[in-house]
Amino acid sequence: MDNNKLSTKPHYQILDGLRGVAAIIVVFFHLTEPLASSRLTNVVNHGYLAVDFFFLLSGFVIGYAYNDRWDKLTISGFLRRRFERLQPLVVLGMTLGAIGFYFTDSTIWPLIHTVPLWKLLVVMIIGWTILPVPLSMDIRGWQEMHPLNSVGWSLFFEYIANILYALGIRKLSDKALACFVAMAGAVLLHLAVTSTNGDVTGGWTLNAEHMRVGITRTIFPFFAGLLLSRVSRPTRVKNAFLWCSLLVAAVLVMPRIGGAEHLWMNGLYESFCIIIVFPLIVYIGASGVVHSQVEVKICRLLGDISYPLYMTHYVLVYFYVAWVSNHKGISLWQAWPYALLTFSAAIVLAYISLKLYDEPVRAWLREKIK
Repeated sequence: MDNNKLSTKPHYQILDGLRGVAAIIVVFFHLTEPLASSRLTNVVNHGYLAVDFFFLLSGFVIGYAYNDRWDKLTISGFLRRRFERLQPLVVLGMTLGAIGFYFTDSTIWPLIHTVPLWKLLVVMIIGWTILPVPLSMDIRGWQEMHPLNSVGWSLFFEYIANILYALGIRKLSDKALACFVAMAGAVLLHLAVTSTNGDVTGGWTLNAEHMRVGITRTIFPFFAGLLLSRVSRPTRVKNAFLWCSLLVAAVLVMPRIGGAEHLWMNGLYESFCIIIVFPLIVYIGASGVVHSQVEVKICRLLGDISYPLYMTHYVLVYFYVAWVSNHKGISLWQAWPYALLTFSAAIVLAYISLKLYDEPVRAWLREKIK
């Protein structure tokens, strides 16, 4: 049976909304990050954990959507559906990043104006595939696997998780999957507590250390979400969207734990959030019911713009980071008008990308890729 003709299950509206809440906080994290003196002082200190939350949400939603469809669905059909959903905005983000590359003039990127056009185009085309750019092709100087759109690294690992799910992990029994997730959780805990930075950050550079971090950050939350979709029995929770949104915000904005003297404490906090708090939030969100048309519209809008916002906002953040770097010592209070302008532009860009590009392209792909 053609995978495009599978019936569509109803969305978890609250989970859609929570994805949008987390995406917005990611933008704020990236806007406050260049103003912080160190990783210990960022105002939105744990904003990077939104990526781990996205992985868990993704595993849960994919499990909900596909676990009972494999009698009618092929591996290639599943991967085509994921390609259709993910890839258009990957291409757009890399393209916009390439267009803006030479305009982000700053001393922190001395390589930019020495990069020949052919090299920029090669990096962009590699970026379109979401495959990592080798370090020898780093044109920005940050040692990122996607120097034209920094956030692309998480999509690389998202694809890996999807492929692993399709190729075999979906076939594990609930008990076997629970054992697999428990082992992945132990590996994540060890990484976070023993990290030289006292956190789980990493995954964006094509080297052994970052690949280990990226795989570890992906495997537990994605497959914990898959397990949760199988075994959870949601109950009705009042005001679930409000409470879950507050929980997500509290986790991501939480100041650094333990300081520079006790880095392991922050690692323990992050492990607790990823292993315990995030699954709890998803469970409560899946158990909640929207109570008004206003709440429905808010969740739908947040869900619709979440992925476009995540995939396009860093194109604007590059300009903002360049401006901050050219105004050494600027404070958050001095920078907030520029930060607010960048945030507002990111929301507008995400909505335009959704309506004028992502939705039409996905509709076209549904017709062409069968």
